[in-house]
Amino acid sequence: MAQQSALTPQAEDFPRWYQDVIAKAELADNGPVRGTMVIRPYGYGIWERIQAELDQRIKAAGAKNAYFPLFIPESYLTREAEHVEGFSPELAVVTHAGGSELAEPIVVRPTSETVIGEYMAKWVQSYRDLPLLLNQWANVVRWELRPRLFLRTSEFLWQEGHTAHATRADATAYAQRIHLEVYRDFLLNVLAVPTYVGIKPLSERFAGAINTLTCEGMMRDGKALQMATSHELGQNFAKAFEMYFQSDQGQQELCWTTSWGASTRLVGGLIMAHGDDQGLIVPPRVAPIQVVILAIKESPEVSAAVSQLADELTKAGIRIEIDRGSGSFGRRVVDWEIKGVPLRLEVGPRDLEQGKVVLARRDSSEKQSLALNEVAETAATLLAGMHDEILHGATLRLEANTHSVTSVDEAIEATAGGFAKIAWDALKDGGEAQLRNEAITVRCLQRRDGSLPADETESDLVAIVAKSY
Repeated sequence: MAQQSALTPQAEDFPRWYQDVIAKAELADNGPVRGTMVIRPYGYGIWERIQAELDQRIKAAGAKNAYFPLFIPESYLTREAEHVEGFSPELAVVTHAGGSELAEPIVVRPTSETVIGEYMAKWVQSYRDLPLLLNQWANVVRWELRPRLFLRTSEFLWQEGHTAHATRADATAYAQRIHLEVYRDFLLNVLAVPTYVGIKPLSERFAGAINTLTCEGMMRDGKALQMATSHELGQNFAKAFEMYFQSDQGQQELCWTTSWGASTRLVGGLIMAHGDDQGLIVPPRVAPIQVVILAIKESPEVSAAVSQLADELTKAGIRIEIDRGSGSFGRRVVDWEIKGVPLRLEVGPRDLEQGKVVLARRDSSEKQSLALNEVAETAATLLAGMHDEILHGATLRLEANTHSVTSVDEAIEATAGGFAKIAWDALKDGGEAQLRNEAITVRCLQRRDGSLPADETESDLVAIVAKSY
C-alpha cells in the first residue's frame, strides 16, 4: 500500500507526479528567488554523469573548454538586433553595483554568443586560426514566467559551444556533427531516449540563427521536450562583432559561426521519459549509483557480506552505495525505487544462512536469488543489457504514439496524447497558426527518410508536431 501511495499516479496527474518524484527522489528543491532551484546531491550526481559523457563527446569533436564572464555589457547584445529582441523578455539586468549606478547596464548571461563573439574577433586573424572550436560549462539566467524545476528555471546549468569557420559549408557540417555525434549519440547511448532529429521552422528558430537543429523527445504523457539544439548563425554575429579573417587568397572575409547547447533540462527529460508510478528509472550509464546494497538487518554476518560484495562490485567497475540505514526495510526499498537505482541488492541473515542474496531490477521489478560469488558478474551482465531494454521500450512508446495524419484537424486530435507527422506543405497558409491556437507547435522538420533537410524550403518535408514543455 505504501508503495502505491508514495507518488501521485501518472495517469491521475502527470505534472504532480513529476513534482513528487523530484521531491521524494531528493533531486532538487525550489531556490529562495522565484524560478531558481537548489540541485540536491543525488540530482547533481546525475548531472555530473551527463556532464562527463557530453564533455567526452564534445572534446572528441575537437572543441576545447574555456570560460567567459557571467556579466555582459548591454551594448554587446544590442549589436545583434534580432538576437536581443528574441531575449529581451527574459533578460536580467544589473543597473547598480558597489553602491552606485553603473555607467552602462550589465546583462546577466542569458547565452554567450555576444561576449564570445567579441573575443573570437580578437583571436581570429587568419584562415590558419580557423576553425575555432570552443565550449564552456556555465550557468545562465533567463527570467522565466512559468518556472518548473529542471525544465524551465530562471537560472540553469548547461554547456554552450561556440565555433567560427572559414566557410558556410564547414560551419554547417560542424553543427550537424555536434548534433548527430554528440547530442543524438548521447541521448541514445547514455540517456536511452530516442528522439526525432530535424530542423526548426522559422517560427521556432533561435534568435539570430539562419538554421536550428533540434532533438525532440517524447515524454510519458505524450508531450515533446526539446532535448538539445545546434544553431547555424550564418554571418550575423560575425558582422556584429567584425569577425574578419584573411583568407588563403589574401582577402578579408567574414567568419561563419555556430552555437549549440544542452542543459539541466536533460535531467527533467530523463525523469519524464522513463519514470513510472514507482518513481525514476535511471538507465545504468547515467546512474550515479548503479547498485545499492541494502543491509536488511545488521549483524556481523550481514556486515561482512555487505563489505565483501561492495569490494567485488567496485572492482568490477560498478558504482555502488551501501544502505545500512534505520527505518523499516519496506520503506527503504520504496525510497530506492523512487530514486530509480538500476539494481538493488538485498542482504539479510536468512538468505545468508543459505549463502544467498537477492538482486532486484528497478526497470522490470524482477528478482533473483544469487550465491555471493555470482553477484558481481551477474550485476555487470544485467547493467550491460538494461540500457538496450530501456531504450527499446522508449522507442516502442515513441513509435506507437506518433501518428501520420493528413489534415490539421487530425493533427490536433493525434496530439492529445502523442506526436503527429504531417506534410509540411499542409501547414502552410495558416495551418501552423491554427495548431498554435491549440498550444501545438512544429517541433521539427525532417525529410521523408528522417534525415536532416538543408532548410524548410525543401520540397516534400514532414513536420513533427506536438504539445510541449
